[in-house]
Amino acid sequence: MLDAAIADGTANRHCTFEVFARRLPNGRRYGVVAGTARFVQALASFGFDAAELSELVGSGVIRPATADYLSNYRFTGDISGYAEGEPWFPQSPVLTVSGTFAETVLLETLALSILNHDCAVAAAAARMVIAAGDRPIIEMGSRRTHEQAAPAAARAAYLAGFASTSNLAAGAWYEVPTAGTAAHAFTLLYDTEAAAFAAQLATGGVGTTLLVDTYDISAGIDTAIRVAGPELGAIRIDSGDLGVLAHRSRAQLDALGATKTRIVVSGDLDEYAMAGLAAAPVDAYGAGTAVVVGSGAPTAGLIYKLVEVEGRAVAKRSENKVGVGGAKFAYRRHRDSGTATAEVVGLSRDRDALTLAPTDRLLTVDYVRDGVLLPLPGLTESRARHRAAMTALPWQALALSAGDPGLPVVLPETH
Repeated sequence: MLDAAIADGTANRHCTFEVFARRLPNGRRYGVVAGTARFVQALASFGFDAAELSELVGSGVIRPATADYLSNYRFTGDISGYAEGEPWFPQSPVLTVSGTFAETVLLETLALSILNHDCAVAAAAARMVIAAGDRPIIEMGSRRTHEQAAPAAARAAYLAGFASTSNLAAGAWYEVPTAGTAAHAFTLLYDTEAAAFAAQLATGGVGTTLLVDTYDISAGIDTAIRVAGPELGAIRIDSGDLGVLAHRSRAQLDALGATKTRIVVSGDLDEYAMAGLAAAPVDAYGAGTAVVVGSGAPTAGLIYKLVEVEGRAVAKRSENKVGVGGAKFAYRRHRDSGTATAEVVGLSRDRDALTLAPTDRLLTVDYVRDGVLLPLPGLTESRARHRAAMTALPWQALALSAGDPGLPVVLPETH
């Protein structure tokens, strides 16, 4: 596309692309925005080196004139969209990218590969956080996803309310708190379970979490308290009927005087499993596979569509797909009580003339202006935004069961 547009001179026409989803993944009532900061930061280093351009020209993908353009590529346009942590719904303008056709068309894969992954993980994590209530969740899915996706998944899960991650790269790159426990391999390394526990306590201290289900759970708990004493921080159970085992373990720990020793459970947990453990004496969860693969929805279904050319609204008008043209912004309506009632999408050209009600909240924020990256909120701020926005949704929007989108989306009239 770029090669053809450069050849006929249309590459410099001013265009606006929009990232949105026509529908939510099956059964979902909301999405969660995550990955926008990663996208705009990746944009700063997005480009093509001499070797890559030589390969593209040599293989006939592009002509030399296009290679000349790409050799000096730099995004000089504008980017706006929903803040990270915000819930979104069908047709919500999650991201808007404006600039020349040449500089904007190139960003489709960069934007969608990041946002579809991170938003999918964040939505799954948000559902788990709701199911877990006030119990913290450790993200433990690095071994169940691509090595480059693992830190991003940890970041998205933390943004949506997880307490920590076992991925140390996410701790270093994104300042996500890190936590973890020993694996069964560590216990099996030693001749006895007691020796393994003693070795872990020697380095981790009495506040550590001992994995007690390598052999017999009941015997493992006895050994853990005998070696660590009743002040042991926590035990972890990774297999079996977790609800039944949690009740038995709590009774056993209390009988041994370890009334403050917490119970951490893990083992292919998803939001439904966590909801099923609501009445069990569980203190924390470890979630792995389900969260990093979106708990059944591994992509958010976001698309990147051209909506405006030289100020003129454009949209696809096929038999089964009718788009809404024009650059857009959005705000959320609320009752006086603070409960959200609707998502309103308007045309950007009408934004300055709009007077928001005191209970309305503007959702669209600026990320890049004239190619310059604006200050980004920190992950702590985005977590707080997510928590507040989710609290404002009506109760039915937070249900784990399949249903309609949690908020109606009001779209601008088109002519």
